[in-house]
Amino acid sequence: MTERRRGAGPNRAGESLPKPWRGFHAAGVKPRRQGKDRQGKEARENRHVRASTEIAVQSRDEEALMRIVAAETTPFILIVDCVQDPHNLGAILRTADGAGIHAVVAPKDKQVRITETVRRVSVGGADHVPFVQVTNLARTMEKLKDAGVWIVGTSDRADKSLYDLDLKGPLALVMGAEEKGMRRLTEENCDFLASIPMAGHVDCLNVSVSAGVCLFEAVRQRRAASSEA
Repeated sequence: MTERRRGAGPNRAGESLPKPWRGFHAAGVKPRRQGKDRQGKEARENRHVRASTEIAVQSRDEEALMRIVAAETTPFILIVDCVQDPHNLGAILRTADGAGIHAVVAPKDKQVRITETVRRVSVGGADHVPFVQVTNLARTMEKLKDAGVWIVGTSDRADKSLYDLDLKGPLALVMGAEEKGMRRLTEENCDFLASIPMAGHVDCLNVSVSAGVCLFEAVRQRRAASSEA
């Protein structure tokens, strides 16, 4: 234990305590104080997030996405289809950054943008992972396939397990919206559908948790392939 700084707290007799607290002190009850240090700690700014007065991170367009794909030998893309909770998007961007995703793609409509809440939850991921918003997600998926990217969508209705698929090549993983999952056209434009095996009583995972499971299964496979090469 560290010593209390001199003059930082009341003495044994409780003389320096405010009058309402002295009775508690005499009874051996220690009041829980929230002084400036504690309040400052709770209000401390996230060191990964810039001041809110700065311009928010702007999304990129489809042309920028295709340039990113062309610049990578093995593109690794994440598509989110109408995720609306800023906490989920922030958590997804944090995971995407940790997994080494080259870009996160989302539709412009029915999709949360990068807000201050998203940036805070992402602890820096939103500032580093390119976030692309497109007008027509199905068309963008077709362009990704034309560029040699295989698209794997996640669905509870899929017959194949995520762990049975080869996720080592040029890849785009697709996560659906909260509750509803992927839209029909999004699902139809996937090359494969995969599910996460569930062993308990719940039917599915939160979208941000599912993204973490899928991304790091792909990371595991890709790293194993690199070490064998």
